[in-house]
Amino acid sequence: MFQFVSYKTTVALLSFSLLLSLPCFPAKTLNELTAAGRNGSAWHDFARFVDVGRGSHVSGMSELKKYFHRFGYLNPVPKTNFTDTFDDPLESAIIAYQKKLGLAVTGKLNSETVAQIMSPRCGVSDASRELIHVTRHYAYFYGEPRWTRSNLTYAFSPESTIGYIPQSDIRAVFERAFLRWSAVIPINFTIADDYWTADIKIGFYHGDHGDGQPFDGVLGVLAHAFSPENGRFHLDGSEKWAVDFGSEKSKVAVDLESVATHEIGHVLGLAHSSVKEAVMYPSLSPRTKKVDLKMDDVEGVQALYGSNPNFKFSSLLESDTSFGWAVGSEMRSSVTSLVMIVFTFTVCFL
Repeated sequence: MFQFVSYKTTVALLSFSLLLSLPCFPAKTLNELTAAGRNGSAWHDFARFVDVGRGSHVSGMSELKKYFHRFGYLNPVPKTNFTDTFDDPLESAIIAYQKKLGLAVTGKLNSETVAQIMSPRCGVSDASRELIHVTRHYAYFYGEPRWTRSNLTYAFSPESTIGYIPQSDIRAVFERAFLRWSAVIPINFTIADDYWTADIKIGFYHGDHGDGQPFDGVLGVLAHAFSPENGRFHLDGSEKWAVDFGSEKSKVAVDLESVATHEIGHVLGLAHSSVKEAVMYPSLSPRTKKVDLKMDDVEGVQALYGSNPNFKFSSLLESDTSFGWAVGSEMRSSVTSLVMIVFTFTVCFL
């Protein structure tokens, strides 16, 4: 004979069963990013600032302030004036950063925020009021600059390149990336033979390469591009770029196609989005592929250029909701499992 089980115990057991049956999603962690840091990540030292509070004085905090200054969250002051104290301006910068990147807004250096700060990212500023016009999600550079021609050319630097990926593979990656954008706006991209006369000039560079935005080695800043009609498109030559994670096993490998697609958005006039799923979100973890334009990306670029007459929003909606349907299917399966648990539990204890 079974003993009577209380209502609270029943609810607890059912809740636990539901949690076990729900789908889980991987998330980048401080441990993963710190592990990447052992391979030379530019910002791996920031891990020690987790849970440091306002008023604290920690050696190296000035480097974190330089990070926030670089990406538009601290007022422009001489970098030599940054101190190692967690002060009010730093707290305000953290709050603005958390709001922009869709994090929990606490003003604290919790593990989620520090993990995001340590993530490899684009070198273009996020939030400078002087540079960017922001809408609800997507953003533009100040003045909303755009190309005035519908046929643009691009070319690769014959000198600033990488040798461990075949040029044919690099060209194929960029062709696909440009096609994604031209599919939604009335602009055509054509590869040119002459690098110096091309509208968009692509190259891989190391450290200080003459544009005032030096690269910092493995991970950290991955690439940057300039707003229209500048056309400069620079990738960090120190990264371990990959076109196929199946053959490239490095833990710090970065997907070239994902970064190319993102930087083309900047070349077209888009700044960073606060939508995590968008291509124009500023960060990209190692060994992650993110190439499909989302609604936010498309709405932003079409506000600048109009729509490609052959583009249909329905196809984009199908892409955006496919993941939701997959999750929904797992959720429905979980609910079915829960119903079975409830039924079994009821039979046993009645």
